[in-house]
Amino acid sequence: MIDARSFLYVPAVKPTLFDKAASGPADAIILDLEDAVPLQHKDTARRDVAAWLDGRTDDSTAQVWIRVSPDFLDADLDVAVHPSVTGIVVAKCSQDSLERTVDEITDRGTDTLVVGLIETAAALRHLDRLATVPRVATFGIGEVDLLADLRITRSSGTQHVVDALRLDVVIGCAAAGLAAPIAPTSTNFRDLDEFARTTAAFVELGFRARTAVHPGQVSVINDAFTPSDEQLAGARRLVDLFDRAAGGPTVDDDGRFVDEAVVRGARELLARAHRPA
Repeated sequence: MIDARSFLYVPAVKPTLFDKAASGPADAIILDLEDAVPLQHKDTARRDVAAWLDGRTDDSTAQVWIRVSPDFLDADLDVAVHPSVTGIVVAKCSQDSLERTVDEITDRGTDTLVVGLIETAAALRHLDRLATVPRVATFGIGEVDLLADLRITRSSGTQHVVDALRLDVVIGCAAAGLAAPIAPTSTNFRDLDEFARTTAAFVELGFRARTAVHPGQVSVINDAFTPSDEQLAGARRLVDLFDRAAGGPTVDDDGRFVDEAVVRGARELLARAHRPA
């Protein structure tokens, strides 16, 4: 189960940031062994992550996730599959990389979750097949890589195309019975107003979490994915009216018809109120 709203990427080459990030406001941190680590520093980064995981003494509540690279999967998994790691994010995921990740988790007997990053046309096309791999909780989107693979230039004129690709992932996760997908971040971490706008749009589109590359983005994500008191009160009222009608037809306080589909949305919203605060 994915119950984190915010996932903060932390470069694995900066071990001095690990404790600080884990003690911050993010629901989860992702120690990044992939793009954030130059080739010549891969071994050092893995050793630093392994040492930090083995020696953790902090009482932070943040989940610890690790992003692994398909190009160095065995070496990365040797570090990432650890009892204190909640989940593994598989970059540029494929059937092979997901299955190998799950096999390693199974062999070590941990309860580690798996999230696949959709970053290639092949992964997007075969998302329904990837979703059948055991332990895969949901998917995220690596939009820079995905758009490059699709030869799509991001612009105001192609925004509808980008939204359609995002919706494909939302639909794929829902159809497979997985958790709602994790929305991609923005590297423009200084424009928090724009970040708030796009995060709100992701909520409306069906995402229920988002990644961040800067701590300043975390509170924006948490706020956007946390239902307001007004929303919660309205959802409780709908559920109460529906329950009192014993599943029969009823109307809300504004005279609108309430059926099971409407109440399902209210229940989902109430469930999100029990996520990390």
